[in-house]
Amino acid sequence: MKQNFITNAITRSLATMFSGYFGDTKHRNYYGDYGYPEHLEFPLLYKMFKRSGIARAGVVRPIERCWYDAPFLQEIQPEDREGLPETRREKAIRMRFDELQFWARIREADQRSRVGQYAGVIFRFADNKRFAEPVTTVPGGLEGLVEVIPFYESQLTVGVWETDERSPEYGQPLMYLFNEAELYDADQRKYKTRSFNVHPDRVHIWSRDSSVYGISSLEAGFNDLLTIEKVIGAGGEGFWKNAKSAPVLNVDKDANMAQLAQALGVPIDQLPDKLDEVVGDWQKGFDQLLMLQGIKAESLGVSLPQPEENMMTALQSFSASISIRMKILIGSQAGERASTEDRDEWNQTCQSRRNNYIIPNITRIIRKLVRVGVLPERDWCLAWSDLTESSMSDKIDRAVKMADANQKALGTGEVYFTGDEVRGVVGYEPLEEDDDQPDEDPEPDEDPEPDEDPEPDDENDQT
Repeated sequence: MKQNFITNAITRSLATMFSGYFGDTKHRNYYGDYGYPEHLEFPLLYKMFKRSGIARAGVVRPIERCWYDAPFLQEIQPEDREGLPETRREKAIRMRFDELQFWARIREADQRSRVGQYAGVIFRFADNKRFAEPVTTVPGGLEGLVEVIPFYESQLTVGVWETDERSPEYGQPLMYLFNEAELYDADQRKYKTRSFNVHPDRVHIWSRDSSVYGISSLEAGFNDLLTIEKVIGAGGEGFWKNAKSAPVLNVDKDANMAQLAQALGVPIDQLPDKLDEVVGDWQKGFDQLLMLQGIKAESLGVSLPQPEENMMTALQSFSASISIRMKILIGSQAGERASTEDRDEWNQTCQSRRNNYIIPNITRIIRKLVRVGVLPERDWCLAWSDLTESSMSDKIDRAVKMADANQKALGTGEVYFTGDEVRGVVGYEPLEEDDDQPDEDPEPDEDPEPDEDPEPDDENDQT
């Protein structure tokens, strides 16, 4: 009995200190206590992306780096490509994709997918069919692709699922519903009105596995973004209230309210309202003069803590949630720039995102275009620059250091790097060997001897 009494006492003490873990169910909703939403829906994510500069940077920065340049579609594999020019078919694809802004629309879909769980593009084909009809073969080849329409998660939802367990498409969408009006067009100050059903043949869902079950890049750090907004908003509001706060009026015991009312031109019973009006006029401008007879106006100062510490904690947490270092995310701080190690790691992160996320999505799009006849059947490959490759400035610095090392090693009689190795660092071809070059022709004699006379023919020999 005594042991149970001690156990209960300890439990009550712990419950008081850690109410969320020991028996107190009243304070387990920490999201509610801290002002965070319990469930994240797309409108909240989209609003944060549109209104928060930090959230926008978290979405856009990887896109800017991963799509630093556009890829090229090639029908010749890189190992067989050396020295070969662009083929006629590759040129036609490049020009048609430029007309359609194909890569720009794909890039936009990639960016939109980071806001919500997924995004994607709708293909408009010139096959004389409605969007809700399946695609068999698109006539006209490249000309059969008319438009590429990017969309956000909220604009395209699954309308009908395949529920027949015997079907190979079980669990897959059979029809999508596209509703462009889900997003407000701020430029036009109105809602767009396009709305129609779309067959999956005309849609590509941009996510890690091309399904609608992705994860928003803002989800893990959404609470941190809200904290940053609170710190910034409260700080700004606090500074404003300090700069222009409502005064506290202290009435002197000898003040004559009748004389003050007469001076303000109102009856004594209207004096409080008139004082509110006078103070209100004073608050409308920093240069207004406040004159009160027998009343002393004092301002209540608000002591504001420095927001930097709370701001940096939330910013570091959000930066970790999206795998972007702070100096990369928000640029320079206090004159500091991202170090070489930061830039190298960032380039490796973006190159990995290209290889494991972007290129597989593009590959699935190319297969769809091949299947419907927009592109011919080929072993297509994607040519794209390497984000991890050193810049020319870094290459030259490395070559200079190699040359300096050789210069310092001259006294030892040893050379660390050959000339071709130094040239290879900056991407130059090795110098050709001159050992097999023929010697220069000797100078001809000033008076060369004449050629010997040919022997006479027997039949012409008369002597």
